Amino acid sequence: MTTELENLLATLDLEALEQNLYRGNSPQVGWQRVFGGQVIGQALVAALRTVEKQRTAHSLHGYFIRPGDPSIPIIYEVDRYRDGKSFTTRRVVAIQHGHPIFSMAASFHLPEDGFEHQINMPDVPMPDDLPSEKELLSRFENFMPENMKHYFGRARPIELRPTNPEHYLNPTKGRKPVQNVWIKATQKLPDDHALHQCVLAYASDMTLLDTTLVPHGKNLFDADLMMASLDHALWFHRPFKADEWLLYAQDSPSASGALGFNRGSIFTKEGLLVASVTQEGLVRKKRSD
Repeated sequence: MTTELENLLATLDLEALEQNLYRGNSPQVGWQRVFGGQVIGQALVAALRTVEKQRTAHSLHGYFIRPGDPSIPIIYEVDRYRDGKSFTTRRVVAIQHGHPIFSMAASFHLPEDGFEHQINMPDVPMPDDLPSEKELLSRFENFMPENMKHYFGRARPIELRPTNPEHYLNPTKGRKPVQNVWIKATQKLPDDHALHQCVLAYASDMTLLDTTLVPHGKNLFDADLMMASLDHALWFHRPFKADEWLLYAQDSPSASGALGFNRGSIFTKEGLLVASVTQEGLVRKKRSD
């Protein structure tokens, strides 16, 4: 039986159509629109296919322009903006129905020595001391709405262990706009650092926008909310393994109008900061018209 992680790796393995032109498919799981993390991950794969292997991705900045249609392939067009002595720059546009749905700029760096410092990891429970999603479902199924039961019960390529599941189970106004979630691929990945970066790029779109809702006593399972990622930026600081536990420490410094701004810091279990994320998203009550 093919696992969800194997399906993700197949989704990230783009088909080369022509020089700088690639085609990616979406899993047929009944979603109304393509998951944003999938488009980020596929766009990074497309860019990587045009870059020397010695150079690693250190940052990407993307904008979601239109919802993706999971029923048809996505075409990724790569522009080779610059190949310098130390840095390589690429622009990727994802296209469906003749229109761009996502645009991304990515930069790649030839590793070199330099200054070193980082912020500290939050003091939170370790993943082995936290219940799995299946255990949460088993304990609290009778208190969950149907969409939450489906969320915690379905198979995914990325395992999530929130350090404080109260945000989901008992949303309450007045909480700090913070959440911490342990994440990792559900199975061992090939020993390919670029692939681990692409898997983390996929996972970095999970749970981040939800942080906007924490202080308002809401969560993504509220049927009256409309939420969508608008942009996404990701910086890779240090090597890591996406199939080992990583803490996704998230906060939301601001929400105003219908926009929520969120930040994420990603640490290894040993406290090494390996990546940083920012995202702004649409968060509004559904309109009646």
